[in-house]
Amino acid sequence: MSDAASEAAPLSLCAREPFVPADRLVAEMVPPPRFDAVRFDTYVPDPAQPSQAEAVSVLSGFAGGLGGAHASGAGRRRWFARKPAAPAGPRGVYLDGGYGVGKTHLLASLWHATPAAPSLKAFGTFVELTNLVGALGFQETVRTLSGHRLLCIDEFELDDPGDTVLVSTLLGKLVEAGVALAATSNTLPGKLGEGRFAAADFLREIQGLSAHFRPLRIDGEDYRHRGLPEAPPPYSDEVVAKTAYAADGASLDAFPQLLEHLAKVHPSRYGALTEGVRAVCLTDVTPVPDQSTALRLVVLADRLYDREVPVLASGVPFDRLFSDEMLNGGYRKKYFRAISRLTALARDAKALADQ
Repeated sequence: MSDAASEAAPLSLCAREPFVPADRLVAEMVPPPRFDAVRFDTYVPDPAQPSQAEAVSVLSGFAGGLGGAHASGAGRRRWFARKPAAPAGPRGVYLDGGYGVGKTHLLASLWHATPAAPSLKAFGTFVELTNLVGALGFQETVRTLSGHRLLCIDEFELDDPGDTVLVSTLLGKLVEAGVALAATSNTLPGKLGEGRFAAADFLREIQGLSAHFRPLRIDGEDYRHRGLPEAPPPYSDEVVAKTAYAADGASLDAFPQLLEHLAKVHPSRYGALTEGVRAVCLTDVTPVPDQSTALRLVVLADRLYDREVPVLASGVPFDRLFSDEMLNGGYRKKYFRAISRLTALARDAKALADQ
């Protein structure tokens, strides 16, 4: 690395207040970079689990069935008609299985395999979809997505009744418009350690939409019982700052100030907040003070993980970010996911610190 690069001041996430136009918010609803290259033929089914190979076959057929005449034109006409015509047969698939069976891989593969331009299909997490509604408004979101051929929703969240009703209502409008749906989901709050599948919960929570989904069970090893990975020990402030100045495209922020800044940026813009950042360096990491702040941090962790941005930090290790009360509450699955993902990104950052 050149001396000029090493002397350049690092970026600061706290200095960024990105504005993201509505059309860009929708255009960015594509599989995250770590799923750019996945396809059905890169999914390796476990021979001991026939449902995995069956899932690939069914989803391939589902994608193929979305070709031909574009449904969205008719969908728009039905949307403005007084009595929308109900589409015949299931318009959606629900990928039902435990962790580690490749549901997101298959969902992204479905998006890639659907014969439509990227502008006519959308992929996002449940949180990204609710953030989109928050940014655009309900009617504008319906209008924008009604022209799509496929909407894929990863990690459909069943732990917030209000958001579940909001998204279920949105999906009802999109089904009327002829949009095909595909989803995976998490477990309900009280059932985190129970069983392996959530189809019954999912179909009950979406109520009137259940007839439009075909549950597709994917068996495989469920590793929830393994618990949280142990976070690597934090670095000193000096090492974090030195690494931030030496690494091209790194950001450097004090963790408490970053948490304050996240409250000023709509979560739908967290992807834009990290745009062009190749590593995130944080000093003075401390336990998160409250649940609202914790949920914003979860969204940021998801965006960093999707973009494979390593995170180097000083302070407390990431497995001590959330209080016992948070880890035992209704949003605990989100916090477990954030710890797991930040821990993985912290391990990725080790190579930067060792340079």
